[in-house]
Amino acid sequence: MGEATRTVTVADLARTDDDDTRQVTLDVGWDLDGSAAPPGAPGTETPAATPAAETAATTPAETPAATPDTPDWTYQTTAILRVAEDTEAGWTVDWSPAVLHPQLTDGATLDLSRTQAARADIVGAGGAVIVTERAVYRVGIDKTRVDAALAPDSATALAGVVGVDPAAFAGRVEDAGERAFVDAITLREADAAPLLAQIEAIEGAVAIPDTLALAPTREFARPILGTVGEATAELVEESGGRVVAGDVVGLSGLQAQYDEQLGGTPGLSVELVPPEPAADATASPSPTATEETEEPAAPEVLFEREPVAGTPLTTTLDVDLQTRAESVLAGVGPPSAIVAIQPSTGAVLAAASGPGGEGYSTATLGQYAPGSTFKVVTSLALLRAGLTADSTVECTPAASVDGRAFENYSDYPSGAIGSITLRQAVANSCNTAFINQNTVVDQAAIAQAAASLGLGAEHQVGAPAFVGSVPAQAEGTAHAASMIGQGEVLASPLAMATVAASVAAGHTVGATLVEPAAAAPESTLTADEAAVLQELMRAVVEEGSGEFLGDVPGDPVGAKTGTAEYGTESPPRTHAWMIATQGDLAVAVFVEDGESGSRTAGPLLEEFLRG
Repeated sequence: MGEATRTVTVADLARTDDDDTRQVTLDVGWDLDGSAAPPGAPGTETPAATPAAETAATTPAETPAATPDTPDWTYQTTAILRVAEDTEAGWTVDWSPAVLHPQLTDGATLDLSRTQAARADIVGAGGAVIVTERAVYRVGIDKTRVDAALAPDSATALAGVVGVDPAAFAGRVEDAGERAFVDAITLREADAAPLLAQIEAIEGAVAIPDTLALAPTREFARPILGTVGEATAELVEESGGRVVAGDVVGLSGLQAQYDEQLGGTPGLSVELVPPEPAADATASPSPTATEETEEPAAPEVLFEREPVAGTPLTTTLDVDLQTRAESVLAGVGPPSAIVAIQPSTGAVLAAASGPGGEGYSTATLGQYAPGSTFKVVTSLALLRAGLTADSTVECTPAASVDGRAFENYSDYPSGAIGSITLRQAVANSCNTAFINQNTVVDQAAIAQAAASLGLGAEHQVGAPAFVGSVPAQAEGTAHAASMIGQGEVLASPLAMATVAASVAAGHTVGATLVEPAAAAPESTLTADEAAVLQELMRAVVEEGSGEFLGDVPGDPVGAKTGTAEYGTESPPRTHAWMIATQGDLAVAVFVEDGESGSRTAGPLLEEFLRG
């Protein structure tokens, strides 16, 4: 906690029998955890502690637990003011310990202690507990159990067993105090079990049973949920007194973002500790009795505030779907993601980031060109410009805008070249058909269509998230590239899942990860527009690049593949995308480096949908 601070105000001033003295009654307030207004704030006074001779006192009056604007602990005390010998100095205080607290005497002390509150759980859809206190072992070196000269060797051996950097850990052990316990790692109970015998065989190594707020597995939504652990010096300094060294706090993700809610309010206790008995004190007044050391009096509790447990954080994550998504991505090398949204509510049911992201939340924070999945957005803009699903568009082998050539993907079906319908252009993902429409809709219309589908529209998800970015102004090749989700258009997997969810729901969807949800965005997507987009996405499965999803059990699947070129290599590297809808489920699958949407992202999507 922060440094305890005191505020003092004068409650009463009374004359005494001595014209040179006055008795002052003081209201004393203590901010015990450093969270209230600092001393010296307007209307407060902290008197100097001036040693002198005489003090009177009253019984303390304690108050209920403080609010952020009031002290934690309040009481009254009295003091004697005396005319100073130096008349210019005014009055001085006859100092004694009782000026600080009426029960404080010479040699006695006030002891402040703090008890951290129980950390609350993080729960998911249906109230399923996701993060809760789970059994762990704190593994490290206890320097009281090993000769100091041998401690670094023990540390090196232990590091090899538990998989931490040997040199770094040995250095920390060597630098620690002679009675220190130096943590190497905290292991889940199941992970520690096969190592306990090896740990016990190392001199000074110990495995201490404990609990820690953990998800079901180490990987489960880790980039989003975050981790907990002992507060760093930086966190302590930035907390304004809320966190002290040794506290277990959220270090990242939702655990850090909602740490105050989850962490609760610590308990506080102030005890009056009597002075130690004099060295020559005896238990009996008889000079012939056997001399015994007098037992010190027990401390007296003057103030106590019980800890208040944290409040659970409710997320929308579905444990089964999140687990399934992570299982699907487990073998994917490049950064990857699967996001699933419930269109009817906007609830994010799964937001999995593959191991290739090395802990980064690719699912919610990635910023990538969405490629042809963006043709759903462009199709909406074209519908608003007067086209229909049956309107004829020209799918040419190539298209040129301001000297830049645009082509279709290498294995584009030759039978879908020429004058085709918009439905066929979406189903087969004809780039040139959309490029050739670049004069029909301007960039502002593209941006507006994107916002209607939730892409780039400001909305509070409940956690850090990139909702997409579509420039409102662009011309020439930049505008043409936007038509097929390239150029300056960027999206996260969460953003593209939101696009699919809006199509399925028939209105603009705002994704929500944490309850209570923010107000739903005002919808600028009509049910009629959404119905046509649903038809176009169904065509992808019925007659286009997503035909492999046609026999997925359950409600009919609508989809859109996407392949986005990036980088300066020749041929360029490509992002692989695929979005889909099925009943009250919308999904986006992304792989940072892949062959194509249908060949790389498609099989992952199929595996996820089939369960």
